[in-house]
Amino acid sequence: MTTTPARTEVAAARIVDGVKVYGQGLTEVTALRSVTAAFGQGQFTAIMGPSGSGKSTLLHCLAGLDTLTSGSVYIGDVELGSLKDRPLTELRRDRVGFIFQSYNLIPTLNAEENILLPLSIAGRKPEKAWMDKVIEAVGLYDRLHHRPTELSGGQQQRVAAARALVSRPEIVFADEPSGNLDSKAGGELLGFMQRAVREFGQTIVMVTHDPISASYAERIVFLDDGAVVDTMADPTPERVLDRMKRLGG
Repeated sequence: MTTTPARTEVAAARIVDGVKVYGQGLTEVTALRSVTAAFGQGQFTAIMGPSGSGKSTLLHCLAGLDTLTSGSVYIGDVELGSLKDRPLTELRRDRVGFIFQSYNLIPTLNAEENILLPLSIAGRKPEKAWMDKVIEAVGLYDRLHHRPTELSGGQQQRVAAARALVSRPEIVFADEPSGNLDSKAGGELLGFMQRAVREFGQTIVMVTHDPISASYAERIVFLDDGAVVDTMADPTPERVLDRMKRLGG
């Protein structure tokens, strides 16, 4: 009798023995220390740790915005270190979405134009059904023709989130996405991100320092002093806060 081997699913992103060192000599700082972690497809993962633990460095290296000193980073089955500048730029454009704490909207463009900007740069047209779904999910139908200065902070960040999703990227990286928002606007944004994972099958990796924000994720990876020290599934704000206290965060 022959058995069929189990299918192994490639992680949406992973890092293997990742080391990142900034500076040299007396100014040398090791931001990541032999970090190995995988981020599953269709999963919402938060990265947490005390200030200076390396969480933003990890996110930037995973996203191809920064390079490792040693080790490997993969988006799907593509090793980023093997790519020259142009293929890396194209991979980030075509397969990755970004949501940052600062909204990075173009002030002369309206909300719809900002959302479509990555596709315009790539010379691609949006899938109307998908774009309608994203616009409906972020609740921006009545604000599409407003410029950023005519939108609240929460609305601007939802434009940024829609922009990250409209190209249907394989993975979205979010760096403190609700950091500049009040609790109501932040909850709406995080709820949308959670919905994008549950309903649309999106993959999201988010850096946050806030236990409430982290509780929207399905899984948390904890860093301390540049190393992965723990993971947590199905987090609650109380469990996250307790774990962060033990990290000194």
